[in-house]
Amino acid sequence: MPQIICSPSKYIQGSGEIRRLGEYCLQLGVKGAYAIVDPYIQSIYGQEISGSFDAEQIPLTLREFRGECSLIQVQQITAELDRSRVEVIVGVGGGKTLDTAKAVSYFASLPVLLVPTVASTDAPCSALSVLYSESGEFDRYLQLRRSPDVVVADTAIIAKAPVRLLAAGMGDALSTYYEARACSKSAAVTSAGGTSTLAALALARTCLETLFTDGRQALKDASAGQATAAVEHIVEANIYLSGIGFESGGLAAAHAIHNGLTLLPECRAALHGEKVAFATLVQLMLEGEAEEEISKVADFCRMAGLPVTLAELGLAGVEQERLMMAAEASCAEGSPMMNMPFSVTPKQVLEAFLAADRRGARASGHC
Repeated sequence: MPQIICSPSKYIQGSGEIRRLGEYCLQLGVKGAYAIVDPYIQSIYGQEISGSFDAEQIPLTLREFRGECSLIQVQQITAELDRSRVEVIVGVGGGKTLDTAKAVSYFASLPVLLVPTVASTDAPCSALSVLYSESGEFDRYLQLRRSPDVVVADTAIIAKAPVRLLAAGMGDALSTYYEARACSKSAAVTSAGGTSTLAALALARTCLETLFTDGRQALKDASAGQATAAVEHIVEANIYLSGIGFESGGLAAAHAIHNGLTLLPECRAALHGEKVAFATLVQLMLEGEAEEEISKVADFCRMAGLPVTLAELGLAGVEQERLMMAAEASCAEGSPMMNMPFSVTPKQVLEAFLAADRRGARASGHC
């Protein structure tokens, strides 16, 4: 089995970069663009987006993203494309907007340029789209032919987003090293199509170290809307380091458990990274990791306002039968749980759920 690492052709990060999107598309040699844009971003930055394409004389079609990142919506958008005018797909917004843009580019066989306006997930850099049902339940992972062509992270925009989104991105990034470590031990085949590389594991480790080093200051600075060095570091960790780390390092229990949790409507209000943060603690319980390591992760979660108990996920008083349903889904055939270096049963996941919850409640002084 070969070792494989993949990444976007170009990753660009800086303040004010949204005003250069037309220039970056021009560098791709395209003559027409189709942009899928988050409605809020369109209302605030629509002129900058359109103006950047006007400056390069590139015709632009704008479509607001609404609803779910579902196969139905992706196919609908793909069918709408005017192939005589569109030569690149542009996605501007959060994770589901970007995953939709990637999926459309896949079905349309067109290059894609992505502009994350929040650093809440590591979706922008991966050759993967997470598809959901129309009602918001996890549907499938859509493996794409290649990584995005260009990723442009405008830190001035990201720093002004609600700080909860940056914290959620830190929760998503928190799992990267622990899942990559598990995949390295099991020699699992990653989303990149081979086993992990030293580079992928090193990026995943750097991602975790950056969170612990700069996370607190970044949240403080982002609360004031400032794109400081700490914010820049966390944006890179959340988007690039975590993106390459998870895709080429591998997913394991944490994301498998997240996928199972999407079946429980009680925690639908929790963000992706918030569920992943708690699921990371559950993975560490499954692995029987040392108390020192679990404490460091739990302390980080509490600092960042990430959930350490079931109640904080919206699952206060949930019946064990419901948790077992999520546990069973996390262990389904084809789940990332298969990448763990040992066999995991739904019963073990349920026990780890409860153990993580008890530990979080004790540490928070709730019992």
